[in-house]
Amino acid sequence: MLVLREAFTGRRRFDEMAEDLGIARNVLTARLGHLVEEGVLAKVRYQERPERFEYRLTDKGLDLWPILISLLQFGDQHYAPNGPPVVLTHKDCGGTLDVHRTCERCGAKLTARDVRRARGPGALASVA
Repeated sequence: MLVLREAFTGRRRFDEMAEDLGIARNVLTARLGHLVEEGVLAKVRYQERPERFEYRLTDKGLDLWPILISLLQFGDQHYAPNGPPVVLTHKDCGGTLDVHRTCERCGAKLTARDVRRARGPGALASVA
């Protein structure tokens, strides 16, 4: 789930994910490989010399967004006494995402491509 969270927040490159997750490189390699095999992520070359790849969400991967949002909202409701650490806002109008994944301001039904992530009131001071 944490690897998918990284992909949904725009981190596509191995080194970015490894740094943010703080897990062993061999573990991350195995998890990325499994997600590629399952068709959730696609491994795409972005540099030839040296050869480097990034991992992009496929349509199948994007279909997991509602599940991740439900988990995020559950955590916000039950484990965020100071407010949500992350707030998702509609890129077009700046409205926030409601429990139905609809923009509270304009009423648009939102997808992963329609939102941006920002620090919420419950974010730890150490998290940028």
